[in-house]
Amino acid sequence: MTHFLQMLADALLHADVFVDAQVGVWGAWTYLLMFFVIFCETGLVVTPFLPGDSLLFVAGALAARPGDPLSIWLLIVVMAAAAILGDTANYWIGKALGPRLLSRPNSRVFRREYLDRTHAFFERYGAKTVILARFVPIIRTFAPFLAGVGTMRYRRFLEFNVVGGVAWVLVFLLAGFFFGRIPAVSHNLSLVLIGVVVVTTIPIVVEYVRSRGASRSVTPDDVG
Repeated sequence: MTHFLQMLADALLHADVFVDAQVGVWGAWTYLLMFFVIFCETGLVVTPFLPGDSLLFVAGALAARPGDPLSIWLLIVVMAAAAILGDTANYWIGKALGPRLLSRPNSRVFRREYLDRTHAFFERYGAKTVILARFVPIIRTFAPFLAGVGTMRYRRFLEFNVVGGVAWVLVFLLAGFFFGRIPAVSHNLSLVLIGVVVVTTIPIVVEYVRSRGASRSVTPDDVG
């Protein structure tokens, strides 16, 4: 267990060194390892802490190295498949749990009214939510789950899932592939990854501040 936690910490804090080491050990099997990480990060609501953006960026940067066994084209196919299948699994998990949540109308968290609002939200802003959520850590893990719980139509969800998944993978893989060749980037990849994490976390902070401001602006007369 200690070894697993240490490995996880290395993957989160030093994704470049971790992935590079795994390529040396696993070779072509590294594709399967990265597929598993991306699938779990997008497909299981209990693993939003897994590296997503940083893993894609690092994989793209390593694929740009001369003689590296990783192929950028194969990475695009494998990682896009992992992202799409992960969101699909997360959607169906949410859909399967939906009836159980609805059977507990007195639940403090999953009240029927909350689920109805989720359904209405995704029906109205589905494209924007499912696609843009891909670029926000943690949010991208919960968005497909809530889409399933909110009974968003699967055909509509799948369209946005594919577009968002492919766009997300292309942006970070190609960013790593092209910018990773720059000496200043390749020599300071750990710092660059920290910057990636900070930038992708900004939307969460902004939304949190907005929600706090909105809740404070509600007066007792508004509630009553």
